[in-house]
Amino acid sequence: MTDFHQLIVNRRSTRRYDSQQISPENVRTILEAALLAPTSKNTRSWQFVAVENPEMLERLSQCKPQYAVSIKDCRLAIIVCGDTMASDVWVEDASIAAAYMQLQAEDLGLGSCWVQVRGRFTADGQPSDEYVAEQLSIPEQFNPLCILTFGHKNEQRRPNDLEKLKWENVHLGQW
Repeated sequence: MTDFHQLIVNRRSTRRYDSQQISPENVRTILEAALLAPTSKNTRSWQFVAVENPEMLERLSQCKPQYAVSIKDCRLAIIVCGDTMASDVWVEDASIAAAYMQLQAEDLGLGSCWVQVRGRFTADGQPSDEYVAEQLSIPEQFNPLCILTFGHKNEQRRPNDLEKLKWENVHLGQW
């Protein structure tokens, strides 16, 4: 990467991936990005489950009825969890780590998409985080926040349009 601003302008959610596997080196680099993410009081309250098994990806795609289909078609899914006993801000810690992974993937030329799990439900009404935890045998104190999908992009997305930034949402000095 040579230009962080260009990286964030170009990063868009990718929901279509080709069949090419992600190299072990790139998987490691994405996970390193997560492990380098800052946390409150350096608690490192996050945990990650990396899944490449197609059968498990198919099961995880059932975690909610909408917007989870990209899970079954990706080459790598990383379930981002937070230790609810280690930190009262585990959601924030896990969110930062997830964003770092998505930015790292873009820098590697890979696509990614955030699939929200916390606060969502399966088609039959089970909390999505409980469903995901059951599928992956995640201990009770670790709460799944999201599933990040990764793969080689099989769709072209335009960069973010800087003309559409919502500058009216920025307040200087006071509201």
